[in-house]
Amino acid sequence: MTSKENHEETVTFLNKHEYFGYDKNKVIFFTQGELPLIDTNGKLIIGKDKQIKEAADGNGGIYEAIAKAGLIEQMKKQQIEWIFISNVDNILSHFVDPLLLGLTIQQEKKIGAKSVAKTNPKEKVGVFCKMNGKPKIIEYIDLPAEMAEERDEQGELLYGEVNIANYLFHLQVLENLAEVKLPFHAAFKKSGYLTKTGEYKEAQEPNVYKFEAFIFDAFARVKDIAILRVDRKEEFAPVKNKEGTDSPQTAVELYNAKFKIK
Repeated sequence: MTSKENHEETVTFLNKHEYFGYDKNKVIFFTQGELPLIDTNGKLIIGKDKQIKEAADGNGGIYEAIAKAGLIEQMKKQQIEWIFISNVDNILSHFVDPLLLGLTIQQEKKIGAKSVAKTNPKEKVGVFCKMNGKPKIIEYIDLPAEMAEERDEQGELLYGEVNIANYLFHLQVLENLAEVKLPFHAAFKKSGYLTKTGEYKEAQEPNVYKFEAFIFDAFARVKDIAILRVDRKEEFAPVKNKEGTDSPQTAVELYNAKFKIK
């Protein structure tokens, strides 16, 4: 799944590198939807092209995007039952994992997910939990400090299953969610804009709200999900920051360590 902003660049990159040896005929691109940006006064932003400026609608837009691209019907024809979905920023994502598939089927669930153990109560990560009896992922900013510190009888954090954005869905779930409207989350971002006089300005500080749907907000629509805890060093090397923790440097170090590349 690409956005209108990065679609052409992504396709060009993979073509340039000959899909890294993978059969290009088995790669299908589809673009997610977009939503308008608004400023702090609730007004729309105009871009360089003099059109209302929009941004990608978040990874939760995947359900509608897959259906619109005709992929649900295509997968039915190919008799595909299970679909693995992962964020692009984790270079150690383990695709087509028979353990996750087997666990999900064994537990008679329609959604499976992977987790890693939280390193400490203050780690800035989303964690799996239940709310009103339904599966949910709660972000660290929404988890009260006293709850983040709670531990069970074995000394493990009660809210210690970290969401690493590795998900397994039965095709029926994706089809059912295609027309479901998930809640939108607002993120305060920087965006260039046209002034009233027609001058284009680049923002130096966050100035607009971007609205995104999160893929895991759909979990509340099923009774339960299967969760498989995996080794962080084996399957979690995210790229979130330019430098320091969770940066390209640390991700490459973890990748090289796993595959013993010197």
